[in-house]
Formats: sequence, C-alpha cells, structure tokens
Amino acid sequence: MDLDLLVRVGLLVARPSMVVMSAPAFGGQSAPPYVRVGLALLLAVLSLPLVPVPPVPTLAALGVIVLRELAIGLALGLSVRAVLAGAELGGHITSSQLMLSYGSLIDPQGGARNTLLATLYGNLALITFFAINGHHVLLRGLAASYQALPIGVGAIDGTLAASVTRLLGVVFEFGLRLAAPIIVVMLVVELATGLVSKAAPALNLMVVGTPVRLIVGLLVVAAVVPQIPGVTARFVTLAIEAGQALARGLR
Repeated sequence: MDLDLLVRVGLLVARPSMVVMSAPAFGGQSAPPYVRVGLALLLAVLSLPLVPVPPVPTLAALGVIVLRELAIGLALGLSVRAVLAGAELGGHITSSQLMLSYGSLIDPQGGARNTLLATLYGNLALITFFAINGHHVLLRGLAASYQALPIGVGAIDGTLAASVTRLLGVVFEFGLRLAAPIIVVMLVVELATGLVSKAAPALNLMVVGTPVRLIVGLLVVAAVVPQIPGVTARFVTLAIEAGQALARGLR
C-alpha cells in the first residue's frame, strides 16, 4: 500500500473519529467499537477526494497535526455532549428537589450513575436533537471545519479559554432553565409548609409535608416535560456555535 495514501487516510480519520466518540448523536460510548470505527472510516473515505492534505515533513510534525485534528474533533463533539449534560443537570437538580436522588441507575450513554429524571431529560434532549436534524448540522460543521481549519500544525488562539467558558455556560444555563420551575415551586411549597407549621404546631410535617412536596413536584415535572423539546432546540444552536468557536481556537 502507498505510504502517502495511508498517512492521508490516517490524518483524515482523526477529526471525525473524535466527533463519533464524543458526540452521543453517533453512539458515544454506548455504540459498539466496530460501529464507531466503521463510521469514522466512512467519513474519512468520503472526505478523501475533497479535503487537501499537506505533505508531512517529519514524524514530530505528524504527531502535532494528529493531536490538533483530535482536539478539533473533540471540540465539535463536545457541543452535542454539552446539550445532553445540560439536560441531565436539570434532571439532577429536579430530582434533588423532589428527594428522588436516592434511587439512581447506570446511564448507558455516559456510564455514570444518573437519576431517573436526569436520564429522562437527557433522552428527550437527544431525541429533540435528531428531530431538528442537529446531526446533519454537526456533519455539515465537520465538513466546513476542513475549510476554516485546514489540516496542518496550526496554533492555539487566545480565545480558547473564553470558548471553553462559553461552552460550560451553555451547560449550566440550559440545566438551570429546565430546573427553574421546580426550584421556584418548591420554594413556595417550603414557605407554605413553614406557615402551616406555625399555625398548627401539632401537625406532623414529616408525614404531611413530604407527600405534598412530592405530588406538587411531579405535577410541575409533568408541565415541564412538554417544554423540553422547545428549550432544547434553542440551546442546540448555542451549543454548536460554542463548539465551533472552541474549534476555531485551535487555528
């Protein structure tokens, strides 16, 4: 096999491989390894006649280029991961407000212990991502990144730290936006419970307050769940823009 062709395919597979590995839209950790490898090779082969690959003078330069390609692919994939992390954060906060954090299960997408509401919110966000063709936007962004960020040694831009902060801000803003209704309602319930305890000191709040808190919280969750797709659609755009800005920091 031609060594130059092998090096070219290897460089082209680095960027999409990190997108496939880090973006839950393409399976993430839950997809079998051969599926991820096959999808990364397919994207690399499709890019072969379209993306110019400069000659690599030394082995050290080859290592630097590969690391840069992996970092760019990771930045693009993290945009999708940020959306799911924000949805799961909202689910965690909601579960803690409803005292449902005691029971958790293993999330097959991330391998971590997630509460039921965190898994529900994350899956709804992922379904919304596919419904609005976010995976098409991500693939188009991957193809456009070869024009904006050609394969080469490159350099680290001064905006990299600000881009990381912006992506993390999307996670926290999205999570708090989903959890805000339950936080406000639970605060009102706590105030009402405190007033009742002052008016009727003999009332056992551990017996009465916990069911009331749980019932009201579940009603709020039932009202919030239909709104998750609309909120997710707005934050998908923000997350992809933040991921692209993070990738541009690796010029």
